Amino acid sequence: MKKIFIMLTLAAMAMPMSAQNEKMDGVMNTTRKVNNFFMHKYADPTTPTNVGRLRPSNLWTRAVYYEGLMNLYNIDANQSYIDYTDKWADFHKWMPRNGVKTTDADDQCCGQTYIDRFFQTGDSSKINSIKENIDLQIKSNRVNYWTWIDAIQMSMPIYAELYKMTKDRLYLDYCMKMYRWSRNECGGGLYNNKTGFWWRDKDYVPPYKESDGKDCYWSRGNGWVYAALVRVMSQMDKKDKYYKELENDFIKMSKAFASCQREDGFWNVSLVSPNTYGGKEVTGTALFLYGFSWGIMNNILPAKTYKKICDKAWNALSKDAVHEDGMLGYVQGTGKDPSAGQPVTYDKIPDFEDYGTGCFLLGATEYYKLLKFRLK
Repeated sequence: MKKIFIMLTLAAMAMPMSAQNEKMDGVMNTTRKVNNFFMHKYADPTTPTNVGRLRPSNLWTRAVYYEGLMNLYNIDANQSYIDYTDKWADFHKWMPRNGVKTTDADDQCCGQTYIDRFFQTGDSSKINSIKENIDLQIKSNRVNYWTWIDAIQMSMPIYAELYKMTKDRLYLDYCMKMYRWSRNECGGGLYNNKTGFWWRDKDYVPPYKESDGKDCYWSRGNGWVYAALVRVMSQMDKKDKYYKELENDFIKMSKAFASCQREDGFWNVSLVSPNTYGGKEVTGTALFLYGFSWGIMNNILPAKTYKKICDKAWNALSKDAVHEDGMLGYVQGTGKDPSAGQPVTYDKIPDFEDYGTGCFLLGATEYYKLLKFRLK
């Protein structure tokens, strides 16, 4: 009798584990499907984009895709991902878009992947140009470069990665000065410390209001900052004074985003003004999933509260946004506010597909890590 009881107990314990493994397999398969769709459609990563005009393929939209691809490679070490990345980077000579003298964060974003490949290979030729670029920017002593919150994601992680590589705190000191300027001074401060939300740039701080009288907090813009904090804090010691500063913002932002998740698991394009621009949207949702998952695993966010938010977000993304062939629906096109790229629908192809895929890969892979983390 005792033996039977033990067997039944073990079986009961195994069932949830089996379901968890099955869920992880589902996340991996869906993530691969989305990525394979993109790599097949854009088989030659050196081809310029052609949306209105030709742009080199190391522009920010493509750079965000490679951020996601590197995150996927960390859990799915497929050589084709590396080959695809290196063909792209070799073609661009591991150079920031518009050369080493650029101060545009969008031009610098590709450097995050260059540095990832340096950490994987130890080949310094991959990071010489982006390091030169950042060193030149620091010498300017200007801190008012990031006038739009997207820029925080595009550039700030590079400084943290260079700090991790060189142990030179100058990189952290400088990027924190720029972050604080954007947060507290640009347009009177782009961060609303009372609510935990960010205004996209000075054009949207009060007295600007949406048509229903509410503040304009753009989903993807807030997601950019959230992802940046993850990527920066990941390079720092938890005892670092800057880590504590960013952690405080991260926690307040997490609470703000959690408060406005839709019942279906997505977030609206306009976070607190759904009557103005509501509706399902992938990029903001995926970036929030990325941050929540990471926050749980790093004991910043309580799993009891945030795990169910992650589950809802993943269910929304995987069931409602991913087409059978791996195409993503509900991706808002490029722009600077909730009105851009409207309407955002399941079948509409955005002007650029790459950053949408990149955001999805960031969120999906971090959620996969969270599921694996909870198996331990």
